[in-house]
Amino acid sequence: MHCGDGWRLRPVTSSAALIVLLAAGWTVLGQTPAAKSPAERTIETSQKAISDNPKNFDAYNRLALGLARRARETSDTVYYNKADEAIAHSLELSPDNFEALKMRIWVLLGKHEFQQARDQARLLNKQMPDDLQVYGFLTDANAELGNYKEAEEACQWMLDLRPGNIPAFTRAAYLRELFGDIEGAIELMSKAYERTPVVEIEDRAWTLTQLGHLELMAGRTGNAEQILQQALMLFPNYHYALANLARVRSSQNKHGEAADLLKRRYDAAPHPENLYALAEELEKAGRQSEAKAAYAEFEKRALKESAIWDNSNRELTFYYANHAQKPAEALRVAQLEISRRHDVYTLDAYAWALHVNNRHNEAADNMNRALEVGIKDPDVLARAAIIRAKAPKK
Repeated sequence: MHCGDGWRLRPVTSSAALIVLLAAGWTVLGQTPAAKSPAERTIETSQKAISDNPKNFDAYNRLALGLARRARETSDTVYYNKADEAIAHSLELSPDNFEALKMRIWVLLGKHEFQQARDQARLLNKQMPDDLQVYGFLTDANAELGNYKEAEEACQWMLDLRPGNIPAFTRAAYLRELFGDIEGAIELMSKAYERTPVVEIEDRAWTLTQLGHLELMAGRTGNAEQILQQALMLFPNYHYALANLARVRSSQNKHGEAADLLKRRYDAAPHPENLYALAEELEKAGRQSEAKAAYAEFEKRALKESAIWDNSNRELTFYYANHAQKPAEALRVAQLEISRRHDVYTLDAYAWALHVNNRHNEAADNMNRALEVGIKDPDVLARAAIIRAKAPKK
């Protein structure tokens, strides 16, 4: 499928030319973060508009947008609940207004309710088949569910409908990463960064963070570190950037520094999956008593949310398989998640749970399904090699 300005989600050949921020001279040095983030400013102006005119349903839509963006800035899911309230007010004032219905899907995606988000996005797509944002929602939901063909088709529609648009570039970059084209993903994410307005500091920090992650995936640790430091200068204490910088430190065997960064991340975004990453680095750093306490707290909190969509079931599977030595529990949790979604990372966790339960043929079959997508994640590939070595030859 071709794109209007020559972009393809899957290029004919993998991009050999690396667009690196540092080589291009791009920098955020000298930029100072605004007193209020873009999301906070949107919330403030929307609340004033509502105060001036309580029947302004569009102001409620803008408020919901600001709250949803604030949820990403802070990783605080309370903002999604507040966004839901704003959407309800908007629909009460103007039933079935399209922007509110779109915002409802955005919030569903933020809450990881991917199946419901996909179903509602399909309905809106039939109602308005040329809406770019709805195609973005279809891309997101299908990618998270493991419906990669549908995700790719929706993303290509975005690229064709409005060539060069930022949301399409970032989604296409994510899919290229999943399909194993890391250099292509960097190329597209760099284009997104080039087009992002300077005032959108969180968007720019997010894009820099993704670029840092991709550079690390490509084995260019120095580039990754510098780009992630730039993201943190632009948006201090940004939880996504802290997590990826910790991965850089871990790859350098600086596990104490990695643990300190992950502690900062957990303090900013206290979710169970973030606590699991911290526990692993504490263990690698030799801080066993701290690691033990972190694992115990993680298990308790992860179990409480294991039955809902927004959960830490992948991390909980690996905890039971690799640390708690409870293979049956690992498989129970993995089966719960695989009943909902079949994305690469869920398949990887399910395959590993089968492996530790000595169900090696099933483990190999599920890992092969994950690898068919093209994923080059080194942790996934390492587990795949172990599983293949144990699976009987057919």
